[in-house]
Amino acid sequence: MRFAVWLLGLPLAFLVVVFAVANRQEIHLDLWPLPFGIDIPAYLAVLGPLALGLVGGALPVWLSSAAVRLRANRLARQLNASRTTPPPS
Repeated sequence: MRFAVWLLGLPLAFLVVVFAVANRQEIHLDLWPLPFGIDIPAYLAVLGPLALGLVGGALPVWLSSAAVRLRANRLARQLNASRTTPPPS
């Protein structure tokens, strides 16, 4: 599993870095309906919302599975405790 993460993660990280280096020019974003805008690099205009969407989608999934993870940990501790206690004589 760890190998697969590295196998997919390194090329993806490389592509993100290449994209960021190739798109460093400034763009102007109008913040409608506000009366002003901001100048940011083009890669931030693309990768920023992508990162926010990733975190915004992963966080609820991680939080909703917290109860399952807690129950699994509790059951694993109970199983380990039952294995270490000597059988009744």
